Amino acid sequence: MTRIVVASGNAGKLAEFNRLLSDAGLEFVSQRDLGVEDIEETGLSFVENALLKARHASRVTGLPALADDSGLCVDALDGAPGLYSARYAGTHGDADANIAKLLDALDGVQEAQRGAHFHCTLALLRHPDDPRPLLAEGEWCGRILHAPRGEAGFGYDPVFLDPETGLTAAELEPATKNRISHRGRALAKLQHAISAL
Repeated sequence: MTRIVVASGNAGKLAEFNRLLSDAGLEFVSQRDLGVEDIEETGLSFVENALLKARHASRVTGLPALADDSGLCVDALDGAPGLYSARYAGTHGDADANIAKLLDALDGVQEAQRGAHFHCTLALLRHPDDPRPLLAEGEWCGRILHAPRGEAGFGYDPVFLDPETGLTAAELEPATKNRISHRGRALAKLQHAISAL
């Protein structure tokens, strides 16, 4: 089984990777478990940030690396919080503060204008200087509610409504979320690319 370092300390992402790519003979370990510090995300796109994180994790550990750069893009906010989703309210990973800031920014915005999508870019590098990284992207369209619903998931999941199920991302069963989410769609494409190697 090939061991791959995940360029993230997010336990939710690590669990999703292990669930969705276990059939590919891959074992994922968090960079945090290997003593790798986060690198500053200075890229101007999801692709640039994913590559920065993957190269850093691979260089420090000597292992192949998988990085995910994801974000919530809200139509009424011209795509914000976008690249800055995890630190929208100032502190990286403070989901409650990020949701509160988002709902405040959308105060008074009507239902029809609350469209949004989650975007995910995955970058898999075989080694730190890999000139041909595997890239995969996925999107999940929905809308932002006026108040959180649900206890599962992480990040903006409690306020992101999936129109097909009528449930928020925080109300979905993990298997369903993994199949229809932005990350699930990107992982399915990545799995296909890995199998073609």
